[in-house]
Amino acid sequence: MLYHLLFPLTDYLSVFNVFQYITVRAGGALLLAFCLSLLLGPCMIKRFRAWQHGRHTIKDVLPHQSKAGTPTMGGALVLGTFFASSLLLTRWDNIYVWLLLGLVAVFGAIGLADDWFTITKKWRNGVPGRVRLLLQSTAAAGFVLAATHLNTAATATALYLPFFKDVVITLSLVGFVVFGVLVLVGSANAVNLTDGLDGLVSIPSVIVAASFAVLAYIAGRVDYTTYLHITHVAGAGEIAVLCAAMVGAVLGFLWFNAPPARIFLGDTGSLAIGAFLGGVAVVIKQEFVLFIIGGLFVVETLSVIIQVASFKLTGKRVFKMAPLHHHFEQLGWPESTIVVRFWIISLMLALVGLATLKLR
Repeated sequence: MLYHLLFPLTDYLSVFNVFQYITVRAGGALLLAFCLSLLLGPCMIKRFRAWQHGRHTIKDVLPHQSKAGTPTMGGALVLGTFFASSLLLTRWDNIYVWLLLGLVAVFGAIGLADDWFTITKKWRNGVPGRVRLLLQSTAAAGFVLAATHLNTAATATALYLPFFKDVVITLSLVGFVVFGVLVLVGSANAVNLTDGLDGLVSIPSVIVAASFAVLAYIAGRVDYTTYLHITHVAGAGEIAVLCAAMVGAVLGFLWFNAPPARIFLGDTGSLAIGAFLGGVAVVIKQEFVLFIIGGLFVVETLSVIIQVASFKLTGKRVFKMAPLHHHFEQLGWPESTIVVRFWIISLMLALVGLATLKLR
């Protein structure tokens, strides 16, 4: 909004010219979202604590029931500051902005319903899994179809493999939509599964969002994409501002979620954050790079799949508990040790993922 209000005033005051630069608006979005979080967080936590006092804030299937007095639905803070910052500092004439904001809103609403039913005990463990999966898949399919329609390039339904500049997998529209739905729904639920310890999911989410801010900026520049041999997506550069806003919003939430957490993210935040990361990857054609940069989320999800499959097929468990971070808890690792080591792993994976830009 500020771009449309202030940039036209450049003829009168040259300082407003800075609003044309994506990097300036991205930096502003990050700082604004972070500062809004610090400003609004204490009040929101106070209200949520009063409203949720004595209620069911942790699903019965999860450990750490001793933390049940801690309010949840902190994702509302993340989404509120993310939307405010994004709407102020993005260009409203970029359709990808609205498409991604819509995706975040839908997945945030699904997560909000899940948290609500968990807190009120209308459903013991939130929205039933099949219902939630159906809603997520429907929203994801609509998003992928729209993103494909907007990308007028002949490669709109193609998949690009990292480390290989000439390897392209061309899919039919139906095939690409199915793949895109798997990426989006998988990303949303992977972040949700990882959100199990104080502060665990925040820094990996920040690292992935920051990495994709760089990738989105590059994808929107013809000169950079030509040099790096990656696909160009017209208008994708503006997505960098959204990614920066998400970084600021999550960092602001971490201020209150750092151990011992004053509020939990809840499905309201984790599903929305994961869907956003998956949506950005689909739009800028970097789905496989998401698997690398977001490798921590992938491993956490695989640990659950392996655990369930092993128990159903053999009656034995591979891990002491799944997702993987709970396995290390059962081994006696302190919670803070697990969190910091997972942060380090996430950073290393991001460096590998970004290296694929040049190693082709």
